[in-house]
Amino acid sequence: MNEPLSILLPYQRRWLADQSQVKVSEKSRRIGITWTEAADRALGAATTGRAGIDGWYIGYNKDMALEFIEAAARWALRFNRAAEAIEEIVLDDERADILAYRIRFASGHKIVALSSRPSNLRGKEGCAVIDEAAFHEDLAGLLKAALAFTMWGGLVRIISTHNGAHNPFNELVNEIRAGRRPYSLHRTTFDEALSDGLYRKICEQTKVEWTEAKQREWRQQIVDYYGDNVGEELFCIPRASSGAYLSSVLIEARMKAGIPILRWEMPAEFSGRPEAHRYSETQAWCEDNIAPALAALDPNLTTCFGEDFGRSGDLTVIWPLQIGQDLMRRTPFIVELRNIPFRNQEQVLFYIIDRLPRFTTGAMDARGNGQYLAETAAQRYGGRIVQVMLSESWYRENMPRYKAAFEDGTIEIPKDADVLADHRAIVLEHGVAKISERRAGSDGKGRHGDSAMAAVLAFFASRAEAGKVAYFPARGMGKREKFDGRGNPFGSAPVEDEVGAGRVRGF
Repeated sequence: MNEPLSILLPYQRRWLADQSQVKVSEKSRRIGITWTEAADRALGAATTGRAGIDGWYIGYNKDMALEFIEAAARWALRFNRAAEAIEEIVLDDERADILAYRIRFASGHKIVALSSRPSNLRGKEGCAVIDEAAFHEDLAGLLKAALAFTMWGGLVRIISTHNGAHNPFNELVNEIRAGRRPYSLHRTTFDEALSDGLYRKICEQTKVEWTEAKQREWRQQIVDYYGDNVGEELFCIPRASSGAYLSSVLIEARMKAGIPILRWEMPAEFSGRPEAHRYSETQAWCEDNIAPALAALDPNLTTCFGEDFGRSGDLTVIWPLQIGQDLMRRTPFIVELRNIPFRNQEQVLFYIIDRLPRFTTGAMDARGNGQYLAETAAQRYGGRIVQVMLSESWYRENMPRYKAAFEDGTIEIPKDADVLADHRAIVLEHGVAKISERRAGSDGKGRHGDSAMAAVLAFFASRAEAGKVAYFPARGMGKREKFDGRGNPFGSAPVEDEVGAGRVRGF
């Protein structure tokens, strides 16, 4: 027999526990977030003294307003807090009277639910709840009025399913993910709600025995019911969310001519040569090509890098970034390796990292064969290497920040046709930006958005926080150095420096 669930499911408890001034819920239909918010508003209004708070609910029709007030009244009874009867009232507005419902509490506070466009929010204080925000005619106007609540310690709660990729609600969600809005964001899909016990709770309420088989059958029925709208209604995927993520105009606006792109490709038989020969040839290529680019780095700036791994079909791309006092992320050079053996890729990578001034963080693709290189780098450089397992959730959280850097003009990349094409290979698929199919580069050989992925990882690394900076001092590049058998320079122990300015600026 299944044990009874708690009144609130885990995702509902997370919402209730979050006391951010402004929080946003991107959610599936009918999973009980509004009902949970009614509980919070009932507690707030029932509390006496300065700790109590009025609640102002804005739905887009009369039925939503009444449903919220009734839910708040039921919560008040459950909490054993005194609340008077639900009242239907009229609030004066400059243009028209606005129909509303109100419930007053013995504390002297109230919850008022509005059924129409609420210009009357102005001059009020407390907690503003904007429900199904994506379906309001003037969400921007509502937010402008509601956010004034925060000036005097008030709260704003924004709850909605999606209503199109270009809807102001989706734009708000993307701005939060990009770090432009300092709001708390919750995302709960239908499957996540099921995992947290939604169908079990429904079975409890309807006195039906829960089984996994019944849950699977019920889930499929709901999915089938929504048909073509299932992504938007249940899985937080705004409709018409496909196509190129970054426009050519936007990408080219952030490109700068003259940034070196150091490309090295070897024939397949290179991997069969003796290790000493491969090591020597790799070392010579590094000193002839990478050393001059490293020597041009500003030794006073913090440096990070991103790396996307490839062995034969795809490229390995190593993309450094230096973070300026102006918070600009500038690309000093990038390295592209094609058909280079694992050990020699390691040699090239270590050659670069050992010489990066004020090196803070490297973010490396740790999928598949890339896990070897990411792991060996982490063994050598410790916690400064982030081994990234790329996933849909990682893309969802980090791609908007990268796009925002282009829109805000805080990143500088090489002016190159292949780099442009790789960035154009970032497309929206079901509302999430990711790399599309493989395409041919300027040399006629396959690329899979490799440089764009390395750039995204580099930007991710640039935002990583490092309280203690362990870095290698910039080396003089005019002379050849002695290396051990694994390509490591003798005497290359990292120097640790407790420097406040060593934090990656702009995090």
